[in-house]
Amino acid sequence: MILGIPNETKAGENRVSIVPDVVKQLIKEGFNVVVEPGAGKRSYFSDDTYTTSGAVLKSRQAIFSESDIVCCVNAPPDSDIASMKKEAALISFLFALSNPAIVHCCESAGITAFAVDAIPRISRAQKMDALSSQANLAGYKAVLMAADTIGKILPMMTTAAGTIRPAKVVIFGAGVAGLQAIATAKRLGAVVEVTDIRPETKEQVESLGGRFIEVKGDDSIKIEGGYVKGVSEDFLKKQQELVGRHVAEADIVITTALIPGKKAPVLVTDEMVKSMRPGSVIVDMAVEQGGNVVGSELNKTVVKSDVTIIGEANITSLLPSVASFLYARNLLAFITHLATKDSFKFEMEEEITKGSMITFKGKVVHTSLLKSETL
Repeated sequence: MILGIPNETKAGENRVSIVPDVVKQLIKEGFNVVVEPGAGKRSYFSDDTYTTSGAVLKSRQAIFSESDIVCCVNAPPDSDIASMKKEAALISFLFALSNPAIVHCCESAGITAFAVDAIPRISRAQKMDALSSQANLAGYKAVLMAADTIGKILPMMTTAAGTIRPAKVVIFGAGVAGLQAIATAKRLGAVVEVTDIRPETKEQVESLGGRFIEVKGDDSIKIEGGYVKGVSEDFLKKQQELVGRHVAEADIVITTALIPGKKAPVLVTDEMVKSMRPGSVIVDMAVEQGGNVVGSELNKTVVKSDVTIIGEANITSLLPSVASFLYARNLLAFITHLATKDSFKFEMEEEITKGSMITFKGKVVHTSLLKSETL
């Protein structure tokens, strides 16, 4: 089978789907690997490193028209999908519920599409969990971005001239990104407070040295597969009231809350921003899905009420070499689960295959999409 690695075309994307070291392993498994020239350049992988690893350089048109499997970070443009072989497979982040146009394009092209963001979070699929590998890096980088922006240091420091108090960091959400943000902020010496609507995360937060801000839940909170699927406006209001005073005392706020297929919940209001000390910093990691922070702007850093709000949508792309390495390792595990060097396995009722397959030979098959009113 031929596996293709095209250049990423999304603005600001520096990652590549497969790195040279993983090319070697795919070739050992019997796959033929073709790469578009320059695909790894922004991740600091030269064309020579790909050819030395056994890949063959081919044009973008050839990659999409000849490959049996096309691996991407982001969904490629419609024109590329349309040029794929009938019954070939696309593997990438798709976020299909939020991007019905991509699903329709895969239908029209007659291809099989796998969304790595839909891989179920089960123990057997941990090595394939690209959402977690990328969120982990984003949580780390978000703290560094905030630390670089704020006009003070994070740790307590005792000097002959006096003692500097540690910075206070408030983190919304104790998922993968939030937990890494806690660990990073603690390593830098900050006092860290965390809020999450899932009470079971309290133990994880405290194990990393964070202080858990507990908001009593209600029956409106729906959790499925480790993700929050829904929460009432009443609960969000209670959360804002309780957490508001902690935000007012914070030097840095980092928000990580997402609801798959829906707009990100607003957690930091305009009043909360205004209550913060001048010079404070907010990193809105959910800005691409509408944002957790009132006033955040997509791919912009803005100052409002003397508070700097960072709205970088693709934080992981700022760490392209290591992000690409981890993503490629995720795809290696996923590809070898789905296919051999000769053909796809297509075990339609197997949990990982069923959970991640969006279309099968041009037909929408994912349960969430069949129930969706957007398609």
